Amino acid sequence: MRHPKRPRTPAPGPAEEDRTPEEAISTDPDELRSSPRGRRAGDLLFRGTAVSSGVFIVALIAAIGFFLVVQAVPALRSNEANFLLSGVWEVSSDDLAFGITHLLWATVATSALALLLAMPVSLGIALFLTQYAPAALARPFAYVVDLLAAVPSIVYGLWGVQVLGPALRPVAERLHATLGFLPIFGTGNLGEPGSTGTIFVAGVVLSVMILPIITGVSREIFDRTPTDQIEGALALGATKWEVVRTTVLPFGRSGYVSAAMLGLGRALGETVALYMILSGTGAAPQLSLFDGGSTIASKIALDSSEFNNPTAAGAYIAAGLVLFVLTFVVNALARAIASGKQVR
Repeated sequence: MRHPKRPRTPAPGPAEEDRTPEEAISTDPDELRSSPRGRRAGDLLFRGTAVSSGVFIVALIAAIGFFLVVQAVPALRSNEANFLLSGVWEVSSDDLAFGITHLLWATVATSALALLLAMPVSLGIALFLTQYAPAALARPFAYVVDLLAAVPSIVYGLWGVQVLGPALRPVAERLHATLGFLPIFGTGNLGEPGSTGTIFVAGVVLSVMILPIITGVSREIFDRTPTDQIEGALALGATKWEVVRTTVLPFGRSGYVSAAMLGLGRALGETVALYMILSGTGAAPQLSLFDGGSTIASKIALDSSEFNNPTAAGAYIAAGLVLFVLTFVVNALARAIASGKQVR
């Protein structure tokens, strides 16, 4: 006698606790919408916050640039001198005549000299702390270097005026006597007895101010060099310097360049210290490191009392616009250099 066929029941699936995360997640749209996991409120909130923050920063920078342009245009229209090629600065009367040449020279010269002095020293300190110094010495030494960033700008200015300026004058005179045939080492303010407020002194002070910035970023980059690469180089018989040259420096090159550009941006905008160090002179700058004068930022701070005149204030805002664009270009260049190094 034949028994009727029983309907087959599907084999029981794996226990709930044995299911993988992919199997445990339902694909039913209604269930996804109704479950807390499907709504992903936290993800949406975080995404909205991140996007809003990014948009806010971009909008803020655009608003600053727009403000500078709008405020500078009336003064530039009334300007009787070539703004980009003239070095005269006469804004006390209704007949405006101002140019950015001398201010731009002092700004670029002090920042470039500071970068030239600070980059090799920062590189040496970063390599020493990450590759050579014992752990017991590296940590406190790094704290000491980082403390340089906490010193107020006005203290650096006082130090430059009272201590470093007189101490560097014999060095400046020696450089002028040896390399005076080059315009960059021309007489400048060296012909004025007791004058120590020069681009040379300002650049040295700025180099100390940006030293902890470049060192700190470079140290963090070098410290993240893959350990297996270092150990592999040592296993092949490389010396410590060969490990640094073939492994650490190639890995951290882009970060080091970015750190240098970050320090350069800091130097371009420094105000108080340079306001105290640089001594304005009536004579036209000779494009020498031993010139006095003012940077863009220190000039704006020096003549802030004239901002009650909207037209005259527009001249300083136009100078600030040049500094804004210059800083933006430096940061964009740093990003491009870092990206190019990483691509290679």
